[in-house]
This record gives sequence, structure tokens and C-alpha cells, in this order.
Amino acid sequence: MSDTKPRVCATIEARMTSSRLPGKVMKPILDKPTLELMIERVKRIECLDDIILATTTNVDDDCLVELADRLDIKCFRGSEDDVLMRVLQAAQTNDVDVIVELTGDCPLLDPALVDQAVATYFEKGVDYLTNSQPASYPIGMGIQVFARTVLEDVASRTDDPDDHEHVTLYIYRAGRDLYSIHNMSAPEHQVDPYLRLTLDTQDDLTFITNIFEGLYVDNPNFDLDDILNYLKQNPKLREINDHIEQRWV
Repeated sequence: MSDTKPRVCATIEARMTSSRLPGKVMKPILDKPTLELMIERVKRIECLDDIILATTTNVDDDCLVELADRLDIKCFRGSEDDVLMRVLQAAQTNDVDVIVELTGDCPLLDPALVDQAVATYFEKGVDYLTNSQPASYPIGMGIQVFARTVLEDVASRTDDPDDHEHVTLYIYRAGRDLYSIHNMSAPEHQVDPYLRLTLDTQDDLTFITNIFEGLYVDNPNFDLDDILNYLKQNPKLREINDHIEQRWV
């Protein structure tokens, strides 16, 4: 990192060729692509110096480049399969010191949670911060924070395709033998690790659409507490996608 204030940027990994729900990040909710709704929320994160959409060179992802341009955020195109290098090269190209790694299938991400995660990362002085090892927040609130130099170190240590498909898998595997790690746990009222707020299937899309329709019109800045309260008031909504099996890395 530089001697001046570290440059903190979010990378959002997104592509059109997802296996379970192709084109999911451009599926419409309230006449907007789900990725646009997510970017709206990411723009409210106060600690960020920039937002970079990390997509692929596949022609199918041209529409994502156009979306990034329309929403006035940066875009980097890299490997479709080597996501580690895509994120790393996006950071290197944009002079990023600290990467906030996000995935484009989380349109309900809470901006305040990201600000808290980044503040905790600097407070703890660790190599890597996560809020999902072990999981306590709902699925879809996942955040990872680490220095670009840490990811450069990972890239120099492993050629394993699994490590390169899943950006931080090597950090989990190497553990505290190589890296200092902190897990940010949810406060008791937000602990709900099996609640699916992520977009991976058609049922997830139906569920997330219900949440946006119930909250967004009156309050586009709704947060995780608003979501959890809404689901308490409408408990049957959880039945829409609670049967979906999460694909854990």
C-alpha cells in the first residue's frame, strides 16, 4: 500500500453465462436490471473511492460493459474462468490498494454493512476480512476485504484452477499459517445464515422481486433490518426459495 490514504475500491464480479440462471444479473426487477439495483446500493457505500465492474471478454458480456458506462462506473474485462486474475488485474489497472470483493448476484447488499466491514478491516489490521467464515449473516450479504498485495501473493503461490475460479479459496486453505484473518459476525438480531438473499435461481428472483416490490418504492435506501422486518411481517415469502440448496465453495 502507499504511504497516503489507501485507495479502497469495490470490484463486482458479474457475467451473463451463469449456469443455474443464465443472464441473471440483467433480469429485470421494477423495470431495472438486478445488477443496476445492486450498483445503486454499492454507490451508497461511503468508504469507497471507486467501483469497478469486473466482467469477462465474452461477447455475451458486452451488455454489462454498456450498463457500467451508463451508470458511470469503471469496467474491467478479463478471463471468464480465472476470476482471481480478473479481480487482481482490475485492481492493478485501477491502482487499487484495498479490494472490497463483491459478487453481482447480491442485489440486496446492505451498504452500511460494507462500511462496517472496511472499518473493521483497518481497525484489526488483518490481511483478510470476511463475514462468512463461519456464516452468520444471510446469504447475499457476503463481503470480503483484503489488500491487493495479498491477492498478488495468492496469485504467486497457486496455479490450482479451483483457487483461480474462487478468488479467496487459497486464503481459506492456507489459513492462519500464511495470513491474518478476521471474521465479522452478525449481531444477534441479524443472524440468519440460511436466509437466501442471493440471486441464483428463478425462485430466488421471484423472492427478491417480492422484497423490492414491498420496500423499494417507498424507501429505495432500505437496509438489512428493513428486509428482516418485512419478512417477519410476511413469513410465507421465505417459502419461495428456502428449498434451494446453496452451492458452498
